[in-house]
Amino acid sequence: MAVLPIITAPDPRLKKKSKPIVTVDAEVRQLMDDMLETMYAAPGIGLAAPQVGVLKRVIVLDIEREDVKTGPLCMANPEIVEASDEDAVYEEGCLSLPEHYSEVVRPAKVTVRYRDRDNAEQQMVCEGLLATCVQHEIDHLDGILFVDHISALKRNMILRKLLKTRKEKEREAAEGKAAAPKPKVKETAPAL
Repeated sequence: MAVLPIITAPDPRLKKKSKPIVTVDAEVRQLMDDMLETMYAAPGIGLAAPQVGVLKRVIVLDIEREDVKTGPLCMANPEIVEASDEDAVYEEGCLSLPEHYSEVVRPAKVTVRYRDRDNAEQQMVCEGLLATCVQHEIDHLDGILFVDHISALKRNMILRKLLKTRKEKEREAAEGKAAAPKPKVKETAPAL
């Protein structure tokens, strides 16, 4: 397994649509394993293949807590086949938009169909944080970021800040300066 570099917005690769997986084979399982390791190292609770530069319909999740026992989930070609009329609001973050959070409204409950690590078709009903996480990661496969669900004003502010940070890092790298360590910020929600 390997920790892969995570792409950050506003990278154009994050806005591209991913290609379906024909079959979950050894190569796809290796990608899933690498994505899980990358997600845990970040740390996060979900990761989509486009976030590591791979335009394939693969996501990994792990929201395990005391009250939720899912363990790591690996999904190829996930699709929402049913969504509740009831909505839920969750403050979302994203490993591709580090240190930025915003409330997003999504269906409170969804049914997702996908292929597992053994290429078997599965279907799962997701509620609460798992429903939010699944929808967030599937959005990545379609080139949609959580900021696409918020106001244009707030989205543009976040993207401008990320672009400014990227330019500062590139300038420092060109000048041969080591990036100053960032102060540890308390996260308000897990990054998806």
